[in-house]
Amino acid sequence: MTEAGSLTSALRTLIDKAIGRSGGWLPFDRFMALALYAPGLGYYANSSRKFGILPASGSDFATAPEMTPLFGQALAAQVAEGLQQTGTSEVWEFGAGSGELALQLLETLEGMGAAVRRYTIVDLSLSLQQRQREKLGRFAGKVQWVSALPERLAGIVVGNEVLDAMPVKLLARSAGVWRERGVGPGLVWLDRETDLRPPLDVQGDQDYLTEIHPQAEAFIRTLADRLHQGAAFFIDYGFGEQEFYHPQRHMGTLMCHRRHLADIDPLADVGHKDITAHVNFTGLALAAQQAGLATLGYTSQARFLMNCGLVPRLAQAALPDRVAGQRLLAEHEMGELFKVIGFHKGPFWDALGFSQGDRTGRL
Repeated sequence: MTEAGSLTSALRTLIDKAIGRSGGWLPFDRFMALALYAPGLGYYANSSRKFGILPASGSDFATAPEMTPLFGQALAAQVAEGLQQTGTSEVWEFGAGSGELALQLLETLEGMGAAVRRYTIVDLSLSLQQRQREKLGRFAGKVQWVSALPERLAGIVVGNEVLDAMPVKLLARSAGVWRERGVGPGLVWLDRETDLRPPLDVQGDQDYLTEIHPQAEAFIRTLADRLHQGAAFFIDYGFGEQEFYHPQRHMGTLMCHRRHLADIDPLADVGHKDITAHVNFTGLALAAQQAGLATLGYTSQARFLMNCGLVPRLAQAALPDRVAGQRLLAEHEMGELFKVIGFHKGPFWDALGFSQGDRTGRL
């Protein structure tokens, strides 16, 4: 058996055992957690390449920092302002991937003279931690890794494409009845009636599949509880609540990525591909507000990066970075689908990234 086949077999065995312990039915969020994060076997816990620009590299997808350092350089302007405004000196990054964003932020902040005492990466994947250590060797005295949040923290928190990888629950409406979708023996879909509902009534009587995000919202509440001074900025693809649960979005947003191709079957090739769902930013903002973490702003990625000075940087960049930078801004690429939401603990300030085009009122 090949190494890839052995990994799939071991992970399927692990999942089958979990299904058996759960009486023959595993909620999708628990399946997704195992498929992505089971130690040594899940997609983010095994040694596959994952991040890169081209499939020839063995990678599955490219995030903005992989495309061009202009992304991190622009974000650094907001981080530097946040450090100054909150009177803090630490940066926390969740799900640092290849470490490319951390490198861009550390290099740019150093060049700006921003006082960063420590850069902490929160990442559950030991294999990714090792890659990050190799990439960030020059900053070894400043960077540390943890696998969980401390009881209290202060500083600026960043997370790029981390919320979309948090496990979601699937809800399916058929013939007017809502059911929770889960996984049965042999990795097949099984639905069970449930009292769970989307946060909005979905108009119409058509069959409808969607996601709810209890884990991402719980994460935000935990962050609100632990962050006693500072701000947090999350960049991800998603929508506000009204758009997320629009009647026409009847197939949900669940998506898988492998070798730079997308598909909608998370039960196939388990452990070998990413599984994601779009973010409901309204749900995050409400969870934060209820936990005492105020919203600093919300806007499109394009507007946020322009507010942070990306356009002048584009004018001075080499051609490949100009091309990649345009993808970050273009409405039909990443500029509109991706959003940025900011939260703060402490006095409000007019944050640079939301200075124009703030959509908080539309959440």
